[in-house]
Amino acid sequence: MPETTTCWADLPADTPFGLDNLPYGVFTVRGVERDRPRVGVAVGDRVLDVGRAARAAGHPALARTLDGPDLNPLLRLGRSAWTELRGMLRDWLTDEDHRETVEPLLLARADVEMHLPFHPGDYVDFYSSEHHAANLGRILRPNDEPLKPNWKHLPVGYHGRAGTVVASGTPIVRPRGQRLPAGAGAPEFGPSARLDIEAEMGFVVGGAGTRLGEPVPVEEFRDHVFGAVLVNDWSARDIQAWEYVPLGPFLAKSFATSVGEWVVPLDALEEARTAPPERDVELLDYLRDGAEQGGPWGFDVAMEVRLNGERIAEPPFASMYWTAAQQLAHLTVNGAVVRAGDLFASGTVSGPEPHQWGSLMELTRGGREPLKLADGEERTFLADGDEVVITATAPGANGSRIGFGEVAGRIAPARR
Repeated sequence: MPETTTCWADLPADTPFGLDNLPYGVFTVRGVERDRPRVGVAVGDRVLDVGRAARAAGHPALARTLDGPDLNPLLRLGRSAWTELRGMLRDWLTDEDHRETVEPLLLARADVEMHLPFHPGDYVDFYSSEHHAANLGRILRPNDEPLKPNWKHLPVGYHGRAGTVVASGTPIVRPRGQRLPAGAGAPEFGPSARLDIEAEMGFVVGGAGTRLGEPVPVEEFRDHVFGAVLVNDWSARDIQAWEYVPLGPFLAKSFATSVGEWVVPLDALEEARTAPPERDVELLDYLRDGAEQGGPWGFDVAMEVRLNGERIAEPPFASMYWTAAQQLAHLTVNGAVVRAGDLFASGTVSGPEPHQWGSLMELTRGGREPLKLADGEERTFLADGDEVVITATAPGANGSRIGFGEVAGRIAPARR
């Protein structure tokens, strides 16, 4: 555990953005015409302009890496560079000798606008919560076993659409598509009537990337993953129900996936590492994640989902059956390439209790039991104008709690 260090910036004692976190995002300054997006780090209720800080500290090459519109150049530098920069940041923020040059580069969070933090080249979404998978199985296939026979043998997933990965706060336009109404003999076309959320964690790939045919073993997870980010994988359940046989999700998922404003470095999550739930199926060798493989790579992250400001769920990420390291190993075991900036997400996070379920599909039992909100309204699925905000915290070093910021989105009406 790192030694306790004091930041000269006088951070609030309970800030989720202290020295044990230092998450990365991309920002512009509000009110500055044609201000260019660049890399920032959350420090308390402020954002450090990291590129300018690096230049002031005499690191022009690093400054150029951090001056761009996304994190991708930093992601490509690899683990040793990420660790070195993290050490520099802590030094700049704790050594009084740096205060005079660094303090003017700390901008009030209210004065900046956050953007998509990285440019995703590929996006893969998994289905790794046993509770979520079993809940959906019971809802959709009440007379069958909740889990399919393959589910405990491999991390089930699908390839999403990187071009519709959007920044937190981007309006989510209600998708249109084919759906089969109950009792109908033919599909109809129109706006989704069963628009849902999926509270997830995502993992951002970094490093030099891999070559075609080169898998990433579980034990090399740390070398290939920069950090974690909040994800809301919006889902049109009625479109999905009609289209998913036999090849799985397509238009029901590809219209938008929101990612959080901050990417929390993997190094900041060391105290949050935890063992996944006990498994009752023996895993194949490439998915083993014991101590000899550097495991476990579960994370104790407490999530919260709010609908129009009201808390409706508290999904626990520690309950995920498949870990991010296993997901990456499975994603690449066939030789598929990963590159800096690629995103893979956990799938909906759900726990064993109803208040821990991370989708409206579960919370309303497939729409049969509407959620009753404090203002008297009810919801089965999302209405136009609804805003969903997902937040999360995790244990940090020295007894701190670290935060992921938020991933937010408001539903806009379908377009014609």
